Amino acid sequence: MRKITLATLSLLLATPVFATENTSINYNMVNIQAEASKDVHNDQMYAVLYIEKSSPQATALATQITQAMNQATALGQKYPEVKMETGQQSTYPIYDNDSQKLKEWRGRAEVRLTSTDFKAVSQLMSALQNTFQTESIQFNVSDQQRQLVENELMVMASQNFQKRAQLIAQTWQKNKYHLVNLDLRGNEQSFIQPRMLMASSKMMAASAPAQNFNAGDSKVSVTASGTIQLD
Repeated sequence: MRKITLATLSLLLATPVFATENTSINYNMVNIQAEASKDVHNDQMYAVLYIEKSSPQATALATQITQAMNQATALGQKYPEVKMETGQQSTYPIYDNDSQKLKEWRGRAEVRLTSTDFKAVSQLMSALQNTFQTESIQFNVSDQQRQLVENELMVMASQNFQKRAQLIAQTWQKNKYHLVNLDLRGNEQSFIQPRMLMASSKMMAASAPAQNFNAGDSKVSVTASGTIQLD
């Protein structure tokens, strides 16, 4: 489903204060803005999983975290359709509230999964949940799909700009107009609000089933803004 959103139009008729040889381009100037947008199905999935462990010894804790991350990396290599990256990692001390003495060390590490193959991501997440917990899942339009849609919207936005320019010229009883400048710009990538999935390791089955996802849509838009001179 395509949507065309008409933005506000500002008319600026500039009168030059000083006569110069460039005076001819300083009057009857009109700033115009038009937009074209389209709802696009989210074809890319982004998930963050994490592991959190505690130990009285910092060295032992580091070993546990490293082993878990290495296992996750080895498991991820079985799913070439999924891009796996190491996320944030942190280790910090926990002190006793009363004595303020060191009680234990706590560590946390993340893995980030990105793919357009939802089934592969779901299967990998299911396998990782023996050790890792799911922090968030997000969906968006992939760069490749977004580029195709933006190319289409650039044409539509340009056509909308031309229609508005012609309308303004007719309204001001001008025979024609000249394009002074034009800027075509796409919107920022929008994500569906992440759904927080928090679960303890005790609640996770040894073979958690792969989950089906409804990725939803994102709105992709291109704005054409520029200046014309009425002739």
